Amino acid sequence: MGARELAAGIYFGEGPRWHEDRLWFSDFYAHKVCSVGLAGDLRTELEFEGQSSGLGWMPDGSLLVVRMELRQVWRRWPDGRFALHADLADYSAHLCNDMVVDDQGRAYVGNFGFDLDAAMRERGPAGVIADHPVTMLALVQPDGSVSDAAPGERFSFPNGMVITPDGSTLIVAETFGLRLTALDIEADGTLSNRREWAPVAPRLPDGICLDASGAMWIANPAAPECALIAPGGEVLETVNTGELHCYACMLGGPQGRHLFLLTAPADPAKSPGGKVLVAEVAVGRAGLP
Repeated sequence: MGARELAAGIYFGEGPRWHEDRLWFSDFYAHKVCSVGLAGDLRTELEFEGQSSGLGWMPDGSLLVVRMELRQVWRRWPDGRFALHADLADYSAHLCNDMVVDDQGRAYVGNFGFDLDAAMRERGPAGVIADHPVTMLALVQPDGSVSDAAPGERFSFPNGMVITPDGSTLIVAETFGLRLTALDIEADGTLSNRREWAPVAPRLPDGICLDASGAMWIANPAAPECALIAPGGEVLETVNTGELHCYACMLGGPQGRHLFLLTAPADPAKSPGGKVLVAEVAVGRAGLP
């Protein structure tokens, strides 16, 4: 299956979310949060210094934004105020990354765990996959207090995350673990009962989104594709993204059957060569985000 271009002129899109009939995402080398509708009308929603990644909304309509280098989550209230919501410095190593926000306003935030760029230069992708530090997931309560989301557990570059429709399970992409991992969500928001949801090697799972059949779309930053994975790891379908590799994905649109794909060139910081692509798929979205 192929995809068509919806918008161009972005650097590196991350953290896509379908919200109020538009796809929202962070363009982190442009230092902004953007949105685009199905007509391709790209617009800037928020600008600030530094890179952002994960996005999500609280029950009152506040937008939460992960600010990567600051290792913080900031909140834009419905009245336009934009201020610190949570400091993750004690619960992250190096840059903070993707996030999912539940229907109570609790946020789960991942982080790199190490200096990825330096490690890639020194040891290359194969060396990093074979040997890398592991790190925790942070849990941010609605009041901004922070704790270890899964005490005693550590993850291999935790990246995209989803919460199942019944609110009982969080699934996280462990990029350098080459797997999707599921954990139960307890009443207080903490995570337990870790287990493998699907092995995905040789693909590296980056951004992910769940469909109504219970399968997971995974963006594969190592190739120009997004793949649909069944629980257990069977590859059900792939979408080709052309000359650009795929780093994030999200289901949205009027019936949840538009699969949005965020793509970027090999050196996205140099110029805005990234694109938002879209393909129509048979099964619509499910879960959060």
